[in-house]
Amino acid sequence: MTKRIATTLLKDFTRRDFLVSSALTAALFTAALLLFPANHESEAKGPQVTAQVPVSPH
Repeated sequence: MTKRIATTLLKDFTRRDFLVSSALTAALFTAALLLFPANHESEAKGPQVTAQVPVSPH
């Protein structure tokens, strides 16, 4: 019978528990990188908006 990690001691932390927690951590970091890209060029692919100068009525 397996025990839950939160209720066990560190010596009861099995290889399978380590692999599962490592995979979940990798998935978390992958999702974070996809949601928040570090490259500034990949953030804005649309046209840049610049300040518009009002046209004089003359």
